[in-house]
Amino acid sequence: MGSASSAYRVIYLDVDGRIQKVVFSRFCSPYDIKELFCTALGLPRNTTLSLLDSTGAMVSIDPTMPHNTERSPYRVVPLTGGQLADKEELFQNVLTQVAEQFSRAFKINELKTEVTNRLAMLEKRVELEGMKVVEIEKCRSDIKKLREEMASRNNSHFLDDNKKLTPRRDVPSYPKYHLSQETVEALRQPTFDVWQWEPNEMLSCLEHMYHDLDLVKDFNMNPITLKRWLLCIHDNYRMNPFHNFRHCFCVTQMMYSMICLCSLQETFTQVDILILMTAAVCHDLDHPGYNNMYQINARTELAVRYNDISPLENHHCAIAFQIFSQPDCNIFSTFDPEAFKQIRQGIITLILATDMARHGEILDSFKHKVDSFDFTDEEHVTCLKMVLIKCCDISNEVRPMEVAEPWADCLLEEYFMQSDREKAEGLPVAPFMDREKVTKPTAQIGFIKFVLIPMFETVMKLFPQIEDVMVQPLRESRDRYEELKQIDDAMNEVQKKKSENLTMGKKK
Repeated sequence: MGSASSAYRVIYLDVDGRIQKVVFSRFCSPYDIKELFCTALGLPRNTTLSLLDSTGAMVSIDPTMPHNTERSPYRVVPLTGGQLADKEELFQNVLTQVAEQFSRAFKINELKTEVTNRLAMLEKRVELEGMKVVEIEKCRSDIKKLREEMASRNNSHFLDDNKKLTPRRDVPSYPKYHLSQETVEALRQPTFDVWQWEPNEMLSCLEHMYHDLDLVKDFNMNPITLKRWLLCIHDNYRMNPFHNFRHCFCVTQMMYSMICLCSLQETFTQVDILILMTAAVCHDLDHPGYNNMYQINARTELAVRYNDISPLENHHCAIAFQIFSQPDCNIFSTFDPEAFKQIRQGIITLILATDMARHGEILDSFKHKVDSFDFTDEEHVTCLKMVLIKCCDISNEVRPMEVAEPWADCLLEEYFMQSDREKAEGLPVAPFMDREKVTKPTAQIGFIKFVLIPMFETVMKLFPQIEDVMVQPLRESRDRYEELKQIDDAMNEVQKKKSENLTMGKKK
């Protein structure tokens, strides 16, 4: 599942002309890495740093930062108070402009006034002389939470303009990467490392998949339209911790690998392949980062619009076909109305199937069909396609540990954001999303044992070839998390006994 060394990163820093080697885990948080850099420079741990490469370009301090060498070390620049103030002022100006735009669009002047007043009050407190550092940090934290609240309220609205949906006419806007033969072959495997690619490279990989499956040729797609469509897709995924464009790419790449591994082009029509791939690309468009239960409990605009019935999945479908309605993004323009209607219904059916509230219903239906499966039966094929997109949507644990584990961290981060907001708004909180109740091993063990393995083992009845490359990695992942849970339990027991002994000692 990957060597131990692959879990560590090595970065070289230029410290006053001296080369400093820094080693850290790929699973460290950006904050931990920044503290490590501060220590290497002999600076206070809370110093704000700027990282520059040999060209002077800024580099993000996070576990995925590009590798460098001793000959091309990163230069670390501590930011002064004045620089921070300039950035804060710039951010405040941008925030004010965004607030004004949303105020006009959504008539939230009252909310804006309330938030602005509270921001002013808190920022005034920060500026008061003699305030303790702890108090200052507390105020900054409150300001950050208020800004996030304002942003999240604005983001919860359905797209009411066509800014993101307008196709780009300056195509090609991303360079056409030449994919090496090694990359082309790796793309067909479930072990593909989705963390190693920039957005432009992922767009090129998606473009390659459509060409490699002969979808562009067989359906006479305009290659420029395909490019415009993919760019528009990218622009309509939000910057969530988990439900983002990289997740879209991850799901589509897994679908592509299943099509290749299971030789689906031999049993499915090309229209079916087109529906599978396109549904995977579109399945989480404009996801707000808060799941259906939040939408329903908070009575959001989406929940009201779709009558509490799969509000997010219905929204993803709506955004997908708003994009297709733009002539310059319509990769289906060569289809006659009846054929387009069939494709539209197929894509909608698959995207709606990704609602986990329907998991039991869909899997039970497939189990009843699998032992006597008929590839000429349209109902059987549709059910299989629904199960395939479900497999791909939640397939991260199929991948090698070093690829899968960061996804678990991203998902928990998104869960915790939601549960924190639910607590603040007095809404019900699911235990598996509560940062005070869930751990990574407990969250993953149940999901792998009771959701992933049963579903993939059922698909394995039709396609035995997935056992070694998909089902076995799931079993190994389950075993690994169970071992981690045993270690956690043992450590908690030791800590508990220490606390009890300490309490007994005080009583004596």
